[in-house]
Amino acid sequence: MPGLGWQGMALARLSPMILAHVRQLHAPAGTPWRLAAAMPAKGGDRRDPDRWLDLEVARRRLVGADPGRAHNSSLYRTPLTTLDAHLANGLRVATLAELVEEFVARDGDDDALLAGADLRFGPPVLRPPSLRDFYAFEGHVATMWARRGTPVPDAWYRLPIFYFSNTSEIRGPGDPVWAPRGSTELDYELEVCALVDSPARDLSPERAEEAIGGYLILNDWSARDLQREETTVRLGPAKGKDFAASIGPWLVTPDELDGLRAPGSSGPPLALTAEVNGVELSRGIWADAHFSFGQMLARASADAWLRPGDLIGSGTVGGGCLLEIREATLGRYLEPGDEVVLRIERLGALATPIVARPA
Repeated sequence: MPGLGWQGMALARLSPMILAHVRQLHAPAGTPWRLAAAMPAKGGDRRDPDRWLDLEVARRRLVGADPGRAHNSSLYRTPLTTLDAHLANGLRVATLAELVEEFVARDGDDDALLAGADLRFGPPVLRPPSLRDFYAFEGHVATMWARRGTPVPDAWYRLPIFYFSNTSEIRGPGDPVWAPRGSTELDYELEVCALVDSPARDLSPERAEEAIGGYLILNDWSARDLQREETTVRLGPAKGKDFAASIGPWLVTPDELDGLRAPGSSGPPLALTAEVNGVELSRGIWADAHFSFGQMLARASADAWLRPGDLIGSGTVGGGCLLEIREATLGRYLEPGDEVVLRIERLGALATPIVARPA
């Protein structure tokens, strides 16, 4: 049936949330990730990424205080391990707000509360079923076609275009990235990313964004020399793209952005920036996208099911990669020893060290 599955569009959103997979900085290798939510900042409604609530501890306490919860809601019936597992159980992101809203801290040190400084953060989705990356910013698209000496194709203005990336090489905050074999032209790409949290098919552009459980930052890394060679045969991208994609630092629910977007705009007027070694090189605005995420999801879901955990990338903001701005800024592509930090207002900062390719 067209539209959203499971709880679908009838789900009422609760409090805004910031969610992350976390573990202690010095935890032994193989320690599983825990799902945590940023606690409200003192004296305000915004979230504080320095204070995190372990959602499984919160769930156990609520069930212990009222065992009937497990009979009334599937949220309380099984341990809460990861966001991936939560979505696989048929629950949407917003249902987790109940755990945050009903949590009451104990006196003194509470083992449910975690200090952000003591945590390492993982990818907000550990194993996304798919990653569709679109091409939504005209500033970036026009620059790419101008380099080929041709205008932007008319079809681009009519159709949100995307490609499937490789989900086996997802990286999280702080995870290193290196140029793939045979490449010396490693580049970052500054993008917004949306998480689908309900089965959906044949969505309309007007309602498709109701399938979004949250937003995060995406760095869609590119090996420009490999990509340049591959595009001559008009297929791909392939090895110029499939070696890494970084996401994070956490997932921000759409409620956190309420009231920011102007009517008729493709997105909120939030700044996107990219820094290399502490120097800002790229800056753009989310609202400059030619296509909204509603239009992108409508295109992606045409005659195909979207699945909980699927990621939808916006494509690179204008000026959001070295291919566009290298000569006027860094003067080269990325090298081992560099650090790239992507920032989007309200979504946080995603840092990546560049290292030599492992032997």
